[in-house]
Amino acid sequence: MRASRLLSVLLLLQNRGRMTAEELAEELEVSVRTVYRDIDALSASGVPVYADRGRTGGYRLVDGYRTRLTGMTEEEAQSLSLAGLPVAAAELGLGTVLAAAQLKLYAALPAELRDRAGRVAERFYLDVPGWHRGIESLPTLSAIADAVWSSHRIRIRYERWGQRVVERELEPLGLILKAGNWYLAGRCDGTDRTYRISRVLELTDLGEVFERPAGFDLARYWQEWSEQFERRMYPRVAVVRLSPRAQALVPFYAGSVGARALRECRNEPDADGWLTVELPVEPGEPAIGELLRFGPHLEVLAPPDLRAELAAAIEEMGAFYG
Repeated sequence: MRASRLLSVLLLLQNRGRMTAEELAEELEVSVRTVYRDIDALSASGVPVYADRGRTGGYRLVDGYRTRLTGMTEEEAQSLSLAGLPVAAAELGLGTVLAAAQLKLYAALPAELRDRAGRVAERFYLDVPGWHRGIESLPTLSAIADAVWSSHRIRIRYERWGQRVVERELEPLGLILKAGNWYLAGRCDGTDRTYRISRVLELTDLGEVFERPAGFDLARYWQEWSEQFERRMYPRVAVVRLSPRAQALVPFYAGSVGARALRECRNEPDADGWLTVELPVEPGEPAIGELLRFGPHLEVLAPPDLRAELAAAIEEMGAFYG
């Protein structure tokens, strides 16, 4: 563990130049006293590290010194696939591993490419969660990720919709991060299923290695599952007229499902710019609330029962407000 940290200190100084003990301690998540001991150990081993005194001082390597001890561990190499998702890597327990891998990668790059990579990181940032929602805190996520990596069967206690708790034994095949929420693709009783990680109450690693199904494609599985999920969530289709303003609001009020319906619509707007669209909606009362968000900029044409339900809701609201 200490040898890995000493290498990290060396690479940090090599990549960034002068750094204070406090900056090194924050980067490595250790105490300043530990940094002092590590610097002394590096000096004793012959590494030309010097301390510059004063308010702008810090530690640095002698000009021109470079190490080639940049070999990556297996975990560090795997973590590079999450290089653009630092929060996700931290949720999976790979935050420090990813940082070490990136540090070694930068150290191995020629100066020109290293500077270019640094400029990219300074100018682009990926923020995964949607507005008004953060990434969930998930105590079982790291253990589930370990089971996915090692192909170990697991047993979970899982809270289904309606607060019904069930127990399942499954083969974890992959993890998906969707709009700040984590999902597990797993095979249970020969069937591929999806579990929301926030609903996993308990997890036991059974220590049994399973053989991954040949040809399983996680991206294709998630795409197909997502499409089926959307069809279950939006079993009704409302024929609606949308004003130009409502058309602009569809992606915000009706999400990706509504945006796709608008994009695939083949009708032409009328003289006032209103467009007739077949809009998927949820069953029951949620559909009423969803459509009321558009106010006077949406008219339901069909089905008749949905139009009547919406009219009744509007009448009731009008009576309430006088």
